[in-house]
Amino acid sequence: MIEMDADAFDALVTDELDRLPDAMIDGLDNVVFVVEDRPEDGSLDLLGLYDGLALTERDRYGVGELPDRIIVYREPHLEVCESVDDLRDEVHTTLVHEIAHFYGIDDARLHELGWA
Repeated sequence: MIEMDADAFDALVTDELDRLPDAMIDGLDNVVFVVEDRPEDGSLDLLGLYDGLALTERDRYGVGELPDRIIVYREPHLEVCESVDDLRDEVHTTLVHEIAHFYGIDDARLHELGWA
């Protein structure tokens, strides 16, 4: 477990977002990235969450829709990481995993690809 305040963690997440390939980010439509301390249930088991409607499931989606959210949970990440390098790797994996859900890739396929 490592310690990191909320501001430093936010900066790390932003840095990892900037490192993702443009092709992965450019297709995101009406999506916001949010950092929260923990999931609503208070657990430390969930590192991230895609809260929205996957691109593959959208039939009528347009103006006036609230943005989908990709949530990265700070405390669970800090709990499972031993160093800042581990944390960067885990945040990167979480971002890719949750962005994949936006594109309609499910957990089974993410496991096959090594991102879950």
